[in-house]
Amino acid sequence: MPVVTERISVRIGSDSEMAEITEQVQQVVSGSHLADGSATLFIPGATGSVTTVEYEPGLKEDIPDALERLAPEDISYKHHQTWNDGNGRSHVRATIMGPGMVVPFVDKELKLGRWQNIVAINHDTEERNREIIVQLIGE
Repeated sequence: MPVVTERISVRIGSDSEMAEITEQVQQVVSGSHLADGSATLFIPGATGSVTTVEYEPGLKEDIPDALERLAPEDISYKHHQTWNDGNGRSHVRATIMGPGMVVPFVDKELKLGRWQNIVAINHDTEERNREIIVQLIGE
């Protein structure tokens, strides 16, 4: 089965800020020679995530707030003892959310729900340039 691999780059703020990348992923699918298949998305690094959300102002605040309750900034993490970099919460949050996902496409269109958007999330304590690998498998 043919494989196409592309990369998307995006600058994302810190502390679980998200960037909507649905259109960039759709452009990869539309620009490929594949009509039907699966798009695997993966964000390299231990403090980033890729997922789907309804990308609207409320959830852009709700998701970081929920992650703050699950992995708060103001507690001690063993990771800090190892590296002294103060981003233990970033690693925990990224682990909860996960680094990748798969979206099917049919007739060169991502099969997302009406309110479903693909987002990349930077959980690190500093703003980052993030790369998202988009690998298409199909025919």
